[in-house]
Amino acid sequence: MSQPAADLADRMAALRAQGIHSVLATFTDLNGGVKGKLVPLELLPQAVAEGAGFSGPSITGTGLPRRGPRSEYMGRVLPQTLQPWPLLPGVAHAVCDGHAGGEPLATCPRQVLKAQVDRLRERGWTLWVGIEPEFFLLRRTATGWAVADADDTLDKPSYDLRAIGRNFGLLDRLRQTLQDLGFELQQIDHEDASGQYEVNYRFDDALAAADRYQLFKLAAGEVAREHGMVFSTMPKPLAHAPGSGLHFHLSLTDHQGHALMADPAGVLGLSELGHRFAAGLLHHADALAALCAPTVNSYRRLAASRSASGTTWSPVWKAIGDNNRTCLVRTVAGRLEWRLPDPACNVYAAIAGTLAAGLDGIDRALPPVTPTADDLYERHAAGADLPARLPRDLQAALDALEVDAGLREAVGADFCAQFLQVKQDEWAAYAREVSAWEWQRYADAP
Repeated sequence: MSQPAADLADRMAALRAQGIHSVLATFTDLNGGVKGKLVPLELLPQAVAEGAGFSGPSITGTGLPRRGPRSEYMGRVLPQTLQPWPLLPGVAHAVCDGHAGGEPLATCPRQVLKAQVDRLRERGWTLWVGIEPEFFLLRRTATGWAVADADDTLDKPSYDLRAIGRNFGLLDRLRQTLQDLGFELQQIDHEDASGQYEVNYRFDDALAAADRYQLFKLAAGEVAREHGMVFSTMPKPLAHAPGSGLHFHLSLTDHQGHALMADPAGVLGLSELGHRFAAGLLHHADALAALCAPTVNSYRRLAASRSASGTTWSPVWKAIGDNNRTCLVRTVAGRLEWRLPDPACNVYAAIAGTLAAGLDGIDRALPPVTPTADDLYERHAAGADLPARLPRDLQAALDALEVDAGLREAVGADFCAQFLQVKQDEWAAYAREVSAWEWQRYADAP
């Protein structure tokens, strides 16, 4: 829908009154990176109507050619996303949708999620997503990387107030920045690994939730740099500590706002539709791993290993359980917590895949999965039978996405083709590397 010229003029006048002279027009590439450029405020009408231009082949995953009318990636600014950017004086931030040749770009991750949201809208439904970002604060050292806070060394560091006190300047700056950007913050805490934190904020509809997570990453990265630290979305930087997840809390409502997944009298507090959605997630979990856990390092987190703190929350097994954090799907208060995603994912693609899988479960009336009441890590330690587990590495996840034609078609064949190509190249590059562990173990072996 185009922005009425009068409304846009009023918006520009309001921004000028706040001292805004430029717009930071941002988009998301296939790897989930936030990219963009500064556009003078007076050129905003053109950026809204036609888009800010970028060289298409210079952006990971567009699949655009080096010449011709479709070689330009046009990021069309969405006026409703305009707001002052508190970290750059005189600058407003805006989200863009990708276009090429005058048409929505099928390989743009935001367009991929919009297509899934449109499928919901046809049914009169809305997907609500609460995202729980976990992250590490790191520093570069002369020999590599280290946790930014050298005193953050507790065996069980969850909820450590001393670490919060030592890093309060950064955390409070992040709090203020996020509130200035309209986040409704709920809590900030230290997580179960040294240097690891979590920020919780209010849920939103699927597209707005994805936009907000990208805004969170951009803000957190800048605030960390201000304080001489690195905001890291690496899923598992520490070998013997828990990794970072990006859990999605999922619920559906109809056009009247009625909850569709919840049923207080149902098994696990879910309705039949809720169970079918969950069954779709578990049915497509192997392929979804590629979209939700898309890096080599992601599978360090998705491993049935004991952490130094004695606790791990890694969702290794394809199971569902009532408030059971050892399951891939946790049910709580009539909603689903999808525990597969990690913060390295492209959040648009991860939510799009999640939604496509859930809708497939609904449309095919997949039967409910028998709930798991046990601690699956205790069963694992005892050598007992377990549910099927997720892929053990990125290559296995990519293979699963390759053969799940239904999910690829639902998410978007063009996007998935680009995704598989980029990630296969990533796996091949990793497979060629000789690690320090290999040198240490084999260089002088008898």
